[in-house]
Amino acid sequence: MTHRSATPPKRLRCLAPFALAGLIAAGFAGPVFAHGDVVPQPVDTTGLEKLGETWRDSNPYRGNERAIEIGASAFNQNCARCHGLGAVSGGIAPDLRYLEKGDAGDEWFKERVTNGSIRNGVTYMPKFGEALGQEALWAIRSWLETVHEE
Repeated sequence: MTHRSATPPKRLRCLAPFALAGLIAAGFAGPVFAHGDVVPQPVDTTGLEKLGETWRDSNPYRGNERAIEIGASAFNQNCARCHGLGAVSGGIAPDLRYLEKGDAGDEWFKERVTNGSIRNGVTYMPKFGEALGQEALWAIRSWLETVHEE
């Protein structure tokens, strides 16, 4: 009977940290790529004009200091998980610093936040329109224009 050591050969032991890292990454891959589990955090929009039920086509808060302040906080609570702190994406979702300014960017923003992004049945971004409301979302858009880059 041949005795086998419980310790793997040296060439395999050096791979153990990489194998562990792979297992950990695989465990996080589901939540990262399936954003359907995002729970929108409420946003206090006190101090902003109420906009009603019908969505505006362009940002009514553009340049509004209170909206920018609210938008910065709301972004960190609801968007930074995927779009990165300061809107600097790490590659999971678009880098929103490059979202076009003005009405043209508003059109894309409105469509995306109200309808989300679903491809091949996978939710990449949930619908935030009903959950947060247009006041909070236009406030986020107001803040995004302050971090815009060309």
